[in-house]
Amino acid sequence: MRKVLVTGGSGKLGRAVLRDLVEHGCDVLNIDQAPLNTSICKSVKVDLANFGEVAEAILGGIDERGGPFDAVVHLAAIPAPGLASNARTFANNVPGTYNVLEACRLAEIRNVVIASSETVLGLPFETPPPYAPVDEEYYPRPESAYSLGKLLDETMAAQFCRWDPLLRICALRFSNVMNPEDYAAFPKFDSDPVARKWNLWGYIDARDGAQAVRRAIQADFTGFEAFIIANADTVMSRSNMSLLAEVFPGVPTKGNVSTNGTLLSIEKAKRMLGYSPQYSWRNEVAAKS
Repeated sequence: MRKVLVTGGSGKLGRAVLRDLVEHGCDVLNIDQAPLNTSICKSVKVDLANFGEVAEAILGGIDERGGPFDAVVHLAAIPAPGLASNARTFANNVPGTYNVLEACRLAEIRNVVIASSETVLGLPFETPPPYAPVDEEYYPRPESAYSLGKLLDETMAAQFCRWDPLLRICALRFSNVMNPEDYAAFPKFDSDPVARKWNLWGYIDARDGAQAVRRAIQADFTGFEAFIIANADTVMSRSNMSLLAEVFPGVPTKGNVSTNGTLLSIEKAKRMLGYSPQYSWRNEVAAKS
């Protein structure tokens, strides 16, 4: 049984990650500032901004909640732009990631997954993307304090891997996280293609996000890699080519653009992690209609 420490497991994606890891035989400890009102796994209140508390948890020093841990999944953060002041978002998120990475280094944990974000790709695409589908091949274009922080998280992770050639850190650039109950609103998106242009009409089912985390833990490479994590389709019923022609005219396409396939390319995650989305809002809505 693999022993995994998760930060931020009390959040929307975090709860799905905890459930998925436990269902796949992992012994999981969640550390978070928010209470976890569930029996999914053990949970401890930890301030991620306090290095001493983070190090104590990751080094296995919390009474009755000890390690050693085989892997660490870092999800905890203010989860989006505009939820707090820019300075507070940055001051909360970036030092928290440093604290986790440094504590993992001290504990000699060489299997780390961190939550990055689709926002590093240039969201909300007020400046059109360089091409579509977007992928990991162009340099990040942060447009907010939140996404700037995520880019710095990725940069730190790459340098930690440079220091230790045995270390693996996967940065998962999650799309907009959805639960099944959110899908009832999706059919209305077709009436206004501009409303969801900010992330190229993408989303990630929390359960598929959890699958990506598990596969990143199981990956077989060393060093730092970033992966876009989205579902296989868009939130729209309209075809991608009609959407791009109306909302992003002149943006070149790259490779094959399917009718409703994601415009946030997940090809790298498929190739290197074995990631394969299992859920779609279309099936959920159809099942309830």
